[in-house]
Amino acid sequence: MPSCNTTLEDASIQEDPLWKGFTFHHFGLFLGAVFGLISVVITLTLVFLHATHYSKPWEQRHIIRILLMIPIYSAVSFLSYLYYRHAIYFQVLRDCYEAFAIASFFTLMCHYIAPTLHEQKVYFRTMTPVNWFWGVFFLQKCTGGENKGPFRKPRSGLTWFNVVYIGVYQYCLIRVIFTIVSVITEALGLYCEASLSPAFAHIWVTGFEAASVTIAMFCLIQYYIQLRKDLADHRPFLKVLCIKLVIFFSFWQNIIISLLSSSRGPLQPTRTLSYQDIKVGIPSVALCIEMAIFAVMHVFAFPVTPYKLKQDPLNASGAVKYTGGPLGIKALIDAFNLWDVVKASARGFRWLFVGARKRHEDESYQNAKLDPNTGYAGPGLYDRTEMGTELRQSVHTSAHGRTSHADDQVGLLGYSAPVAGHGLSPTPSPRIYGNNEYAVGDDSHMDLGSRNQHRRQFSAEEAGMKPSEFDDTEEPVPLHPGYGPQDTHPALRGQQEAQEWDHWGGAAGRAL
Repeated sequence: MPSCNTTLEDASIQEDPLWKGFTFHHFGLFLGAVFGLISVVITLTLVFLHATHYSKPWEQRHIIRILLMIPIYSAVSFLSYLYYRHAIYFQVLRDCYEAFAIASFFTLMCHYIAPTLHEQKVYFRTMTPVNWFWGVFFLQKCTGGENKGPFRKPRSGLTWFNVVYIGVYQYCLIRVIFTIVSVITEALGLYCEASLSPAFAHIWVTGFEAASVTIAMFCLIQYYIQLRKDLADHRPFLKVLCIKLVIFFSFWQNIIISLLSSSRGPLQPTRTLSYQDIKVGIPSVALCIEMAIFAVMHVFAFPVTPYKLKQDPLNASGAVKYTGGPLGIKALIDAFNLWDVVKASARGFRWLFVGARKRHEDESYQNAKLDPNTGYAGPGLYDRTEMGTELRQSVHTSAHGRTSHADDQVGLLGYSAPVAGHGLSPTPSPRIYGNNEYAVGDDSHMDLGSRNQHRRQFSAEEAGMKPSEFDDTEEPVPLHPGYGPQDTHPALRGQQEAQEWDHWGGAAGRAL
């Protein structure tokens, strides 16, 4: 079994002073402490303001998680430099939180689109996906183009969202797995950060994490490109820029310095610059300085002003008071409750292994087959056939008489795969006719002259009344399966109304 040469990693820092007895290590610790403290103070102040103005928990929960990435990065970077022999343990914890922050940012963007899971699914069903930017790094041209091959553009907006969803949440799983791998192999002497040999875990962990974070950031950028107009009120560009720069500088500059300072790299120790200062000190100090800059950017990217109730006279959020508790303690507890991330990851991987195979059964693929000229996709709303009911919402009625949307029980990706074992079935469609005396397909009542047949039977007292005194407030019954109970026969409408009714024929029609 190969052994790792840890001579440089275990060595103490011994450098010639740069100025009046101060070495590079001393200057690095001073800069890291100053800028790290600035970033921590700014960010914790902003977190406190959000926690004490906790009016929209479904959004601010994720904002607090994103903001806390700054002080965590600053503290971990400084501690890594201070205790440089054990820097690997601090760094893997920092990287693990990075995946958590990315997932929270993506979820925040989804809540900006729609506040509930059901509304998000409805929105993405009606969305037309744009092509992957840069043609997935120009691989589309080599694998079949935009509509064919493994890098093709999804035809369904919901499938597009599921792909992006998986692309983001896979990073959470990959990061956690390889964080555990890094800690175990380091304890066993098999990690060997100083070597790029495939005999050690360092090169493999670096490669898988680099691929995973690239996919996650690609999906976040694609999400922004697709929805930037709908997200315009929330200033998404500054938010995306902040999260992307934090991830870029925290990950890629470590990778670059690690490669440059490897045993065969060009960046080697000198009398005034030790190996530990190159390997740990330079990226740690750089991160502390960068976090101070990003902390200021976060003040503008995630302001607390929209969540102050006095700034919301119409109370559009529906909140009557702040729910963060004294000093925002309840808000912080809510932000650190990771159960929603666990459930979201489970939904995503369930769709990947189960729902993806049945995605073409979703109604969004039926919507994609609409005729471009007429918009006609088949029978109308009041048709009782299988095709006529496929676009209706699935409703489940429990034994206690409660009615609920079955898809909301399985989360954000539920429409893409049915839930096994629930035995849910669509609610029977409304009856076409108001009376049971007419069978489906019997059009004998369509004669306008026989319309009085549909009126209720009057009592003897009512029979003696004048026709003008009849109580004619009962709602007329539908006379054709192509329009609803509130409509009248097309022959009684004006030209414009008749054109609207012509949906059954596929001309223009109102949207159902």
